Amino acid sequence: MGASTVAVLGATGGVGRFVCAAFARAGYDVLAIARRYTSHVYDYEFAPLDVAAADPREIAAVLDAAGVSVVVNATGSWGRTEPELVYAHVTLVERLLAALPLLSRRIRLVHIGSIHEYGPVPAGTLIDETRTPAPTTAYARTKLIGSEAVLDVTHAGVVDGVVLRAVNVCGPGTTSASFLGAVVDKLRAAVPGEVVELTVADARRDFLDVRDVADAVCKAATAPAVGRAVNIGWGVAMSMRELVGLLHTVSGLPEDAVRALDAVLESKGGGGWTQADIRLAADLLGWKPTIGLSESLRDMWEAAAVPQRAESG
Repeated sequence: MGASTVAVLGATGGVGRFVCAAFARAGYDVLAIARRYTSHVYDYEFAPLDVAAADPREIAAVLDAAGVSVVVNATGSWGRTEPELVYAHVTLVERLLAALPLLSRRIRLVHIGSIHEYGPVPAGTLIDETRTPAPTTAYARTKLIGSEAVLDVTHAGVVDGVVLRAVNVCGPGTTSASFLGAVVDKLRAAVPGEVVELTVADARRDFLDVRDVADAVCKAATAPAVGRAVNIGWGVAMSMRELVGLLHTVSGLPEDAVRALDAVLESKGGGGWTQADIRLAADLLGWKPTIGLSESLRDMWEAAAVPQRAESG
């Protein structure tokens, strides 16, 4: 292959498919890796592989055969049990990291982590990279273990790793397993004359369009950020009720067709506030978000009109 080749793990997922597209636009050859093929990766070379279950030698052989120089871990899990989360966030990373030293060339690894790795923070906190992670949920703890494993191996000189701690993601292709994805599904299923009741927690969260996430990942493939964890977000904490209101507006449903009810806070991160400090991303990656939430949610609504099938890896 003439161009540099990137392998995207979790290529058929809601984030991975946009990561593939971003690298393709940047001139890379793309090796899409996932457990099962979907039409989202039709334009790329595809390798069916469950990285968490594969022998590291098998992983290395797949990557070496394609001449890969960049690997992106865009996998994840919406599992609710700790074993499911450990399998997706820890075991997979361990297998991948065991494979990379077996390759014939040194690899740049971009690992998509989570802002929730920092744990709950007081309302009003601007979360920067100097904060010591203190996760309290199984999701956040397992994500942190994976991210720290990447950084540890990088500091040991084995790979050139970068961790991007991303905020909540929205935009086209957002999974129905997410809060906003579930809201879209309920609004699209609305019956004329009936009221759609939505339970909304009193929380404020930082959301970022999936295409901006993909752009950050692509920039991290060449940026001078090796060994760093870098926050990726919009940098604004939005009220969940405001977000639901924006989706209600783009849906075109009558004003009285939706009723928001108070809900008990449930969070993958354990808290009710996220706001990422994204200045380091600007400095190291030359990156900033470009897609506003109104545009992102409108595109999310329109994309939901077409049946989607996404996988976590």
